[in-house]
Amino acid sequence: MKCRVIWFGKTRETWIKAGIDEYAGRVQRYLPLTVDELKDEKDAEAAEGRRREGERLLKQLPPQALLVVLDERGQQMDSVAFAQFIGRHRDGGTPELAFAVGGAYGFSDEVRRRAAKLLSLSAMTFTHQMVRPFLLEQLYRACTILNNEPYHH
Repeated sequence: MKCRVIWFGKTRETWIKAGIDEYAGRVQRYLPLTVDELKDEKDAEAAEGRRREGERLLKQLPPQALLVVLDERGQQMDSVAFAQFIGRHRDGGTPELAFAVGGAYGFSDEVRRRAAKLLSLSAMTFTHQMVRPFLLEQLYRACTILNNEPYHH
């Protein structure tokens, strides 16, 4: 199974970039991983920004990709449940699992309809940039859980 992470806007902080690089490299030991950074619509009105970003996101996805949208209203899972979710798709033949982190305006209704799952990493609010290494760390943690490795204890 391929894994893809898609987000909007450049990662500006060097310490966040370092975290992304670290955990992306770790995930790639277990799964083929692609990270796509798409242009954000920071100068558009909110609804128009969501629409434009949503169009670009959906064009990136092959029809067989299972889309997981990170959303504050999504389901929260602990790390073991998240690992089980990934394991079910890996073992069930899902060809590509795509995680999307929205821009400043969130996601359009069209993207939400295309999503197989809405996922919340926390009840707390984080910046869009900070969510990036958090998500990659949880993907790595899930891989170690699925492989019975001691990282998660």
